[in-house]
Order: sequence, then C-alpha cells, then structure tokens
Amino acid sequence: MRARRLIAAASVAALGVLSLAACGKSAPDVAAYVGDATYSVDRVDAIYADVQAKFGDAVRQEASQAGATPSPEQLRSAVTRQDVVNLLISLELGKRVAAAKNLQVPDEVTPQQLEQNLRVPASTEYAKLWGEWIDLLQVLNQQLPPADLSDDSMMAVYQALTKTGAIQGGMSVADVRRAFGDGGFVRAATALSTALEEEATKVDVSINPRYRAVGVPSVVSTGESLVFYSLPYINEAGPVTDISTPEPVPSSAAPEAEGTAS
Repeated sequence: MRARRLIAAASVAALGVLSLAACGKSAPDVAAYVGDATYSVDRVDAIYADVQAKFGDAVRQEASQAGATPSPEQLRSAVTRQDVVNLLISLELGKRVAAAKNLQVPDEVTPQQLEQNLRVPASTEYAKLWGEWIDLLQVLNQQLPPADLSDDSMMAVYQALTKTGAIQGGMSVADVRRAFGDGGFVRAATALSTALEEEATKVDVSINPRYRAVGVPSVVSTGESLVFYSLPYINEAGPVTDISTPEPVPSSAAPEAEGTAS
C-alpha cells in the first residue's frame, strides 16, 4: 500500500498508566481498575476465548467449503489479551471524557461493518466493543482541539503502522510528512492522548503488571480497507515512551523507521 493513501478513519492515541503495585492495588484476579470500575482477569480471558473460538470456527467452515484443512496457526486469531485490556480501558476513559463534556455518542458503527478488516467475527464481544470505541472516537475527535504536529508524534504513528505491514518502512521524516499530508489524524491522536491521560490521572487508573504495556486501539483507512493497530504511550511534547517512564523522552530519542514492509 502506498503511504500517501493513508487517511484517518478514527484517531490514534495512547495513555500512560500506573501499575497495580504503584497504587497499592494488587489483586491478582483484577486486570485493571479505572476509578470505581473494575475489570477482572476472568472477563479479559472470556472476551479473548470468545474471539479465538469463533474465529477458529469461521476458519474451519471456510476451509471445509474449499476442501482444505487449516493448520493450528491458521485457527488462531491475532487478537491478544493485551488487545482486550487496551480496548476496555480506553472505552472506560473515553466515556468519562465524553460524559464530562456532555457529549452524546451515537450508535453508528456495527460489528458487521468491521468484521472483514478486523478479522474477528461480528458476533464476538470484542467486535462489538470495537464498534462502540470507534463511535466514541469520532465524537471526541470532533470536540477536542487538534494538537501541534511534531516530528516525534508523527514518526511514532508511522512506526506503529509499519509494524502492521500497512505502510512501507525506512521512510524519512520528510517522506512521512509528505505521505501524511497535514497530519490531521496525528494531531487528533496527540489531543486524545492528552485527554485520556488527564482522565486517567483524575480517576486513578491501575493496571495489573501483566498488562502494563497499555496502548490505545487505533484504526486508519487506506481508502480501500481499515488497518487496526495499537499505539504505545505518546504525549504532546515527545515521542512514544514506555508507560513505566515517568518523564517524557527527549526529542533526540525519536524513533527511526526500521526495515521494510510490503
């Protein structure tokens, strides 16, 4: 896919959060606390298991019609438990931001619309949560003022996209700037990232250490299909950082594109 064809379907963002140990919350059966909301490990496991089971069934059915036998790897969805945690936390924080601004979120995006590109059956809770998340993203993107576009934040988004194979690697900052045009979706990403991080601080977010690498679920459109991915922590002043790093990474540490992707 040519880089210039990337356009935003919804914002990309991420947030920095604290580990359970840092807040004195360490229940091993809890995946995350977001204010007064608690997300159990059992719920994460159930959503994940639902995806794997229904994905496997869909692959078997399709293979059977073609007279083929799928391998164990083909029966396994790329969705991870970390993806599930990312989605649950982002939804909770996003809803709180929307409520504080008295924003109404319409129910427009259906799981059926996402099924093919998300590669997850529409009947799964995971697909339904994704539809809800994109509805919320679209509303927040319209209301939050766009942030300044920095080389660091732009390259962070680019790096995340190269990992999916949706865009070629090895591009320079200048090339990426040309490919992204005015960088509207990167500006929205940074603005949303800031809003979610501020909300996380207000409500006291704590994450089980096994899910500490929290990123916000993200999606862009190529004009022909949707690309789903997760972007690690990014803030308005600097590039992507690990959530365990309390200070922003200096701009000189901006990530560089590596390798190539078809």
